[in-house]
This record gives sequence, structure tokens and C-alpha cells, in this order.
Amino acid sequence: MKFGKEFESQMVPEWREAYMNYSFLKSVIKDIQAFKAKSSANHGPDHDKRPVQLSRKNSLYRTFSGLTSFPRQLHHHHHTVQVSPDPENPPPPPPPIAVKSVPDAADHKYETQFLMSGERGGEYELVFFKRLDDEFNKVSIFYKMKVEEVMAEAEELNKQMDALIAFRIKVDKPHRELMEHQEAGADSSSARHNIDVIEEGPSIHGCLSDDLGDDNGTGSGNNNGDKQCQVVARHPRQASLEILDSVSLGTDGATMRRFLSVPKQSELKFNKKNLNKAEEKLKLAFVEFYHKLRLLKSYSFLNKLAFSKIMKKYDKVTSRDASKSYLAMVEASYVGSNADVERLVERVEATFIKHFTNSNRSKGMSILRHKPKRERHSVSVLTGFLAGVTAALVVALILIIRARRLVEKEGAEKYMQTMFPLYSFFVFIVIHIVLYALNIYFWRKYKVNYAFILGFKQGTEQGYREVLLLAFGLSTLSAACVLSNLDMEMDPETKGAKALTELLPLMVLLFVIAVLFCPFNIVYRSSRYFFLKSLFHSFAAPLYKVTLPDFIVADQLTSQAQAFRSIEFYICYYGWGGYKTRENTCMTSQTYKTFYYIAGFYPFFIRFLQCVRRLVEEKDMFHFYNALKYFSTCVAVCVRTAYGINKKHEWMIAAWVTSVISGIAVTYWDIVYDWGLLQRRSKNAWLRDKLLVPYKSVYFIAIVENAILRFAWFQTVLDLNISSSQNESLIALFAILEILRRGIWNFFRLENEQLYNAGKYRAFKSVPLPFNYNEDADDKEE
Repeated sequence: MKFGKEFESQMVPEWREAYMNYSFLKSVIKDIQAFKAKSSANHGPDHDKRPVQLSRKNSLYRTFSGLTSFPRQLHHHHHTVQVSPDPENPPPPPPPIAVKSVPDAADHKYETQFLMSGERGGEYELVFFKRLDDEFNKVSIFYKMKVEEVMAEAEELNKQMDALIAFRIKVDKPHRELMEHQEAGADSSSARHNIDVIEEGPSIHGCLSDDLGDDNGTGSGNNNGDKQCQVVARHPRQASLEILDSVSLGTDGATMRRFLSVPKQSELKFNKKNLNKAEEKLKLAFVEFYHKLRLLKSYSFLNKLAFSKIMKKYDKVTSRDASKSYLAMVEASYVGSNADVERLVERVEATFIKHFTNSNRSKGMSILRHKPKRERHSVSVLTGFLAGVTAALVVALILIIRARRLVEKEGAEKYMQTMFPLYSFFVFIVIHIVLYALNIYFWRKYKVNYAFILGFKQGTEQGYREVLLLAFGLSTLSAACVLSNLDMEMDPETKGAKALTELLPLMVLLFVIAVLFCPFNIVYRSSRYFFLKSLFHSFAAPLYKVTLPDFIVADQLTSQAQAFRSIEFYICYYGWGGYKTRENTCMTSQTYKTFYYIAGFYPFFIRFLQCVRRLVEEKDMFHFYNALKYFSTCVAVCVRTAYGINKKHEWMIAAWVTSVISGIAVTYWDIVYDWGLLQRRSKNAWLRDKLLVPYKSVYFIAIVENAILRFAWFQTVLDLNISSSQNESLIALFAILEILRRGIWNFFRLENEQLYNAGKYRAFKSVPLPFNYNEDADDKEE
């Protein structure tokens, strides 16, 4: 693989704009090479030997080199010895560039002076070094900014560790806390009770734990130029139990606790439960911080390597020796010489191993360094096998229905009213999962960091093969159940009305629910629990703080309104005993009709509540307009449902008005705000400045598709003269089209989020810390 492609493949997606633009600089070098080739072709190989074309500089050099003088001259009155240079070892030519640091208002910048600008084609090389300086200054400024951020974060983690160690002492040995507090000044006591030396003041940067030199030989005071740690070591202070007087445990779900009238914890409770929670939170914070340090270290290394590669390519094309001077500047700059990140990496490793894995280095490093997931061949084989079985079962169903003309039999109408809604639920879920797998495939292809955006724990995200395995497994199970009793169920003269065959759809549903909630570490438990957590937060809106995974999941629910109604039908059909006689009397119940309304609009109402929550917290009118959009959709769904049940002319007019208003609003919002398209002043006409998919036609097709499918509700307000079985099929068809629209929406929604994160250089999620310092809160209030 060429370096350019390897360089791009190892970039942090959100930092792509901050990396050296290797491909652009390479194109500038190609311009230099093209000019030299053109110049050589025009003037010939002997052009430079023509005396008339020689510059004065070259003439003087040739005279001095001994071509027109003798190596030794003897004079009558005194001896003068003139020795010419060795023709086989001429003196090295002077460097073609001079690099200097220029003080800037914000930072030091570097400028390269090209000393050979008078030569033919020198203007091309001047452009190269100007662009090279721009790229290096960009990298240097970004790297310094990120290093300052991690230093500030290291200071905060230091304070958290201080509180955790004191908290651990209080929990482990509460009866000796007074004695420990009195003996806190002794080093032996500190070692005996596992109290770390915590640094004071701003010098804390780069010294995450000052006692680490005793553990791995990388602590402060070593001969590694760690001046900050050496200064700190002169004025250390011990982690004291007094720090617990000014901290409190961070809490989650505060709104839920207020809603349930749970009294607020006024003081710290020193017990194992709170200690385990604090340790788990701080452990996750250390893992995320370590991941950030490693990426920042990789950023520095990759860019230094890129500058080395591009300078060697320049030397090769121009036959100069400029790389030595320029790379010496790179090594001496902040990017090349700063070792704060390297030292922090070592200290984080030592601190984490000591305090969270009981000095078990192999275990600690395995937690800190998540190994990339390997694509297992067995998953691919099993996915392909289940896909083939699903296809065979579907073909078998079609052939049986057509060969035996089951649709024309007397029981077909009743079957479509009862069993079809039960099995169509699995069709909706399978199609949604398949589209999610396709999204993962294209997100990976176009460098969308979906794992970070959706908030997956590092190393637990599933690939598209694993997701397809779940989809085809469910489709195989449900298709086999349909095929097993299709003939009996559609022929009233058979024994198909027995309870066992009628219970098959319910058995499949219960099996799926059991797998979803299974506590054992099988069938991707981490992903299942992550989904259940986001699902619970969505249904509990607005009691929980709204995160991006929560409202993404809630958006998926809005496209599964018909699946919600299928679940309601499951409850009615099996709960009220209709399955025993295959009688569908649900629509005659007023309770069922009420919940039929609720099942249709509640997914949109969840998003409305989430927008209200964000409006209250962030005071941004953007969320007010978004909430208004979802409220209009709730009204439109309710009115269309009312017309579908009552078929009155007044309801039809109201359905048309509310649905058109809602359809226009949500379509505009999808395209302009969720996708970031239709920007008139964009570099890409009517799209946006940056596009991850190289084919612009894809975006225009998606816009048209979204607009058309957003108005698929037309079929619900048209008085079509069709049978009930055809009506069930039509409802299922438009539900599938809505799921398809949502699948396409998902890709462009996360693409837009990726570009937003890249614009803000957001590559890491914020991890809640266990302890809140009260004095910090007081300072903010003042």
C-alpha cells in the first residue's frame, strides 16, 4: 500500500482536516516534476553547457574550480601554493533552504526561505515551501491545543484519584480513619494505606501520579528532562481525608429521582456500593483518557512521518538536499520535541495498573488497549447459510400459496385479518435490522465513525456481518413458523384452529424477548443492553438527559408505528382469548381503539418530550421548532387514524390539512437540518460544502426519495374500495416503505453528524466523573 493511502487510513476521522495534506503537497511536487520534464524536453540535455546561457554564478564557480587555473604557481620572489579541491570529493553545496521561527500573536510559526528562487522553475518550489509551512503550522497549532487539553484533563483526573483514594480508605478501614489522618505525613503510612502523593498548583500537568517512579521507574525525578515533575517533587502534599469534606458523589437520573420524590443525599455515604460506582466511573474515564493520549501520540508520529516522506520526495525530484534542514526543524519544534504526551501515557498506565487491576499489568493493559475486533469466518459462514435458508423458505411459501391457491379459499380473509398482522411484525423488524447492517457497511466505507457517534463502548460495536446474522436468524425462525402451518391455517376444514398452531407467533415473539433480556454473555450482550438502556430512556422521556443515542433510537421508533400496533394486536388477540376460535373482535372494543391511537402517535410524542427536555436545559429555540414539528406529526397521525376508523367527510378534510402541513415541515427538516443539504451558497450546488459520498447524484436521489415517502400517508386518506386482506397488505407495504426511508435517513443523518464533529474536532465522548468538587461549583456561581 502506498504511503498516502496508509496515511489516510490511519487518520482520526474527526481530525482529518488537522492532518498534513499529503496529497496536495504531492500534487505540488508533481507540478515541479512536470515543469522540469517540460524544460528538459524544450532545451535538450546539452542546454546548460552553452556558454551564452551560463549565469555569472556558474561561470565564477567553474573558474574557481580549477578549469582555467593551475593547481600550483611558483613566483620568483616568494612561493604561493594554490591547491584545487579534490575533483572526486567536491565540497557540499550550501543548503537550498533556511528555516526560521517567526513569533506570532498566538504562537510561534515557522517560515522557510528558499535560497534558489533565481533558478528556472524556482517559483514552483517557492509555492511548495509556502504550502509546506502552512501545513506544518496547522499541525503544530492543533497539536499544542490538544496537548493543553489533555494536560488540563490530567489535572482533573488527579483530583478525582485524590478523592477516590481517600474514599477507599474511609470504606475499607472506617474505625482507623482518625489514626490514618494523623499519620498522613509519613511516607510509610502513605505506602501502607495506599495514599498517593498528589501534586499542587499548575505544575500538576504531566505528573498524573508522583509516586509512580517506585512502581515502574518512570516517575518524577528521573533523568528524562521532566522538569515539571522535578519542581513538583519539592513541594508534595499527601492525599488527605479532608478532601472528602469538599466533594460529593455525582448522580445520574436526577430528574427521575425528583419525579419519584427520592430525598437528595446531603452527605457522602461511605459504603462498598458507592465505592464500586465511583471506581467504575473513574475506570471508564481513565480508559477514554488513555485512548485519547494514544491517538494524540499517533497524530504526532504520523504527521512527522508524512513530512519526512514529502521532503524526501521533494529531494528526489529536485536533486536537492533540503530534507535534512527541514526535518531538523520538525524535530526541534513542539510537535517533534514535546514529550508530555509520552510521559502521560506511561503514568496513566502505571496508575491504572496499580489502582484498578491490583498491579496486574497484563490485565490492566488489556483493558486500556482494546484489541481491534477480528472478523470471524464462522460468522460469515453462518450468516450466508441463514440467508440461503431464508430465501428458500420464502420461495417455498410463494410456491405453496400459488400451487394450492390458498388465497382463493374461504379461510384466506380471516387469515389475513388475524395471522398476517402477527407475522408482519417480524417482517418490519427484520427489514429494519438489514438496513442498519447496510448502513454500517457504508458508514465504514465512507469513514463515518458510527461507533463514536452512537456512543458504543470501545470494542463492543457490531459489524455488518454480525447484524445480518441476527436479521437472517430471526427471518429464518419466523418464516419456518409460517410455513409449518400455512396450509392448515388457511383452510377452515383442517385442524388449523387448534391452540398450538395459533400460538406459534406468540412463541417466536417470547423467544425474541427472552434473548433480548438474557443476562448471560451470549448473542452480543453488551450491544443488547446498550439498546435496552437507550430504549428505556426513550420511553421514560423527559425524565433522563437526552443523549444522541437516545434520540436516534427514538427516531427509529417513529418509523415502527405499525409494529407498535402489531404488539397491541398481540395483547388483544392472545390476552382476550381470540386465538382459541380465531376471532378478531379487537376493533369492536373501545379500549383497543384508544390504544390504537396511542400506539400510532406515541413514538412521535417521545421525540416531542425529548425536544422539550433539551429546550429547557439548553435554552435553544432550535429545539422548540423541532418539538413543534413532532407535535404536528402527532396531530396528523391521530386525525388520520380517526378517519380510518370513522370514515367521515369531516375527518377526511382534517386529515388532509394536518397531514400536508406536517409532511412539508418534516420533509424540510429532514433535508435541511438533519442532513444539512439544500444550502444555496454551498460549493456543491444545493448540497453542502463537504460530502463523504463522491457521487452527488446519490444525495439528490435521497432528497427525492425522502420527499416522496414522507407523503406515503396518501393511501390512508384515499377512499379505496379494497378488501380487508388487500388493506392489510397495503398497510404492511407502506410500513415497509417508511422503514426503508428511515434506513436511508440514518446514513445521511450520521454523515452530517460526522462532519459536524470533524468541524469541532470532536473525537471523544465525555465520560461523567464520580466526584463533584463543591468549591468548583461555588466558583461558578460567583
